Amino acid sequence: MQANVLIADDHPLFRAAMRQALAGITGESVIEASTFSEARDALIRDDSIELVFLDIHMPGNDGLTGLSELRTTFPDVLVVMVSAEDKPDLIRKAIDLGASGYIPKSTPLPLIAGAVSQVLDGGQWLPDGLEAELASHEDAAQAEFAERLAQLTPHQFTVLKMMADGLLNKQIAWELSISESTVKQHASAVLRKLNVINRTRAGVLFRQLTGAE
Repeated sequence: MQANVLIADDHPLFRAAMRQALAGITGESVIEASTFSEARDALIRDDSIELVFLDIHMPGNDGLTGLSELRTTFPDVLVVMVSAEDKPDLIRKAIDLGASGYIPKSTPLPLIAGAVSQVLDGGQWLPDGLEAELASHEDAAQAEFAERLAQLTPHQFTVLKMMADGLLNKQIAWELSISESTVKQHASAVLRKLNVINRTRAGVLFRQLTGAE
């Protein structure tokens, strides 16, 4: 099965390596982005993209915030995280947030090709030998919050992210060029969907799950 792919990583050599690994697997369209904003803009422009490889530490991507944003804004697009980190708790959070796979950058190219094929066939790919460790990092409350987070609209997600950054309603309104009453409506919907009592709690849980700084 072939698919149009977006490789979002700020290292040209890694993007080139990914292109090599994807040769013969992907469709004709392999788009590259070196920042998260470039990746998001590419997805807005091209609705034929089916699979995104997203680097955790690329410019504009704060922890797993980018993954959460893409899953909220483009729910039909598969997202596979790539990173030099392979901590089980980080991988567990990525999976809870809807990642279709997690590929450490140390993974040999032939294995990456197999991982992509598995994801495109509807499976989920993780490094070998991590099942037991990931099971030990299962967190029912975390998984439930991630599930609720996925129910937010793109506007609600943006407001939540700004709330987590400590912005007041008037500041959010100014940043988004919307009225303060609209911000309040979005904030209320966020708290309701996340089942939390206040914006401080929402921000804390969001930052804990995404690793945002």
